[in-house]
Amino acid sequence: MCKKVFTSKGYLKVHSRLHTGEKPFACNICSEAYPQRLQLVRHLNLHEKEKSLIYNLGNKVLSKETGFKMLLGERSFACAFCKKTFPAKSKLEVHLRRHRGEKPFACVVCNKAFTIKADVATHLRTHTKEKPFSCDVCSKEFSHRSGLKKHSRIHTKQKPFECHVCKKGFSTKGNLKVHLRLHTGEKPYSCNICSKAYPQKMHLEAHLSLHEGEKPFFCVICNKAFTLKTDVKTHLQMHTREKSFSCDVCNKVFSHKSSLNTHLHAHTRQKPFECHVCKKGFSTKGNLKVHLRLHTGEKPFSCNICKKAFSVKAKLKTHLRRHAGEKPFACVICNKAFTLKTYVKTHLRTHTREKPFSCDLCNKVFSYKSSLNTHVRVHTR
Repeated sequence: MCKKVFTSKGYLKVHSRLHTGEKPFACNICSEAYPQRLQLVRHLNLHEKEKSLIYNLGNKVLSKETGFKMLLGERSFACAFCKKTFPAKSKLEVHLRRHRGEKPFACVVCNKAFTIKADVATHLRTHTKEKPFSCDVCSKEFSHRSGLKKHSRIHTKQKPFECHVCKKGFSTKGNLKVHLRLHTGEKPYSCNICSKAYPQKMHLEAHLSLHEGEKPFFCVICNKAFTLKTDVKTHLQMHTREKSFSCDVCNKVFSHKSSLNTHLHAHTRQKPFECHVCKKGFSTKGNLKVHLRLHTGEKPFSCNICKKAFSVKAKLKTHLRRHAGEKPFACVICNKAFTLKTYVKTHLRTHTREKPFSCDLCNKVFSYKSSLNTHVRVHTR
């Protein structure tokens, strides 16, 4: 771990506890734990000294003997700032540092300061990438014991944090906090572009990705889209030039003849760009480029949240809606919302009872292509 050398196996064993956080020697009075037996002995001496004190428990001043007996059973050291009580004076001292803003222990790597020495050892793992706590079930490793504890609930199905509104259980306090926003309607994460708000940071991050490459401004002549309004203004100057090329079929205007020629392919159904692998034709070079990714397996557009990759940018944009929880397409009959326009079209068949897919063998009709494919297997058995 740190390559430090020791003269005996015993010393190495004790030193290793600094890395693992192991504290096998615990006080039977206040449960404070230590990595070395000597440290526990010193700590126990503090309790011996405490026997000579008079304890103020509640409003009663008690004798030395009675006070010490009660110390073992109930908390007796109260914080003057917040009235919180502690079973040991040492724990109160540590607690008081938080009120005073004292952080006497610093990280040797980045100088970050901490209130408790043990927190420095835990923090160091962010630099060393050490993960001393492993799951007994799946062997997954963790830097902190608390991380392992949370993870263990996945295997035990334990959900100790319950929603007071709907009684739903959660494995972590954080998940419960996020869930409660469904009841309160709280949406603390808002988009600085369109002001849309979300209950989770993850949803906002997904939403912000939708703005990337967004082109909300259109040219009134040719419908070309732009990211900035000023870009539309610059673009319009192209239409005012003497040489403008217009389509004889739909009257769409182009500033370059090459753009008009590309556009004409849409009307003539001409597909001059052929795939060298499968010989499929395309009307534009751009469409051919996208198609070739099917053969090469190239997926240049990846999700910044789950790292899933896509061959087409439009598919990534649709995927991001799932993370953002956005469903911009709604059914005109029941208002059920969907992430894709095609999903609305498919859903409408539940209302219209339309069945556009028929079996060639028995003429049975179906609302969905997947249902037809399942049915066809009956004939092929």
